[in-house]
Amino acid sequence: MRVAQSFAIIFFTYLAGCTAAMESQFTLFAEPGQYDFYDCRQLGTERTVKKRKEQELKLLMDKAEQGTGGAFVNVIAYKADYVQVQEQLKTIETTARTKNCSSPENWQSNSAFR
Repeated sequence: MRVAQSFAIIFFTYLAGCTAAMESQFTLFAEPGQYDFYDCRQLGTERTVKKRKEQELKLLMDKAEQGTGGAFVNVIAYKADYVQVQEQLKTIETTARTKNCSSPENWQSNSAFR
C-alpha cells in the first residue's frame, strides 16, 4: 500500500511538472476560477504571498538537494507544494491580466529618457 501511495505521489508530481512546463490553462493543483472575484489589490496581495511561498519552497528544495537522497525528499516533501504554488501564481497572473490590473511587468517608470 505504501509503495502504491509513493508511486501515485511521484506520478502526479511528474504530471504536474509536465503540465507546468506547458503554457496551458489546465492545472492539476489550482482552480482556474479561484481568483475571479478578487479585485486588483487583493490579487496583488495574494501574488506577493504566493511569491514568498514559492521562494521559501525553492530554498528548501535547494537545501534538500545537497543531502543524501535529496531528489527523493524533494519529490515527496516539496515538489507538489512547489508546483501548486506555481500554478496558483499563473492563475493569479492570468486573472490580473484579464482585469487589466497593473503588475510589476507593466508598471511604468516615473523617469523619462533624455
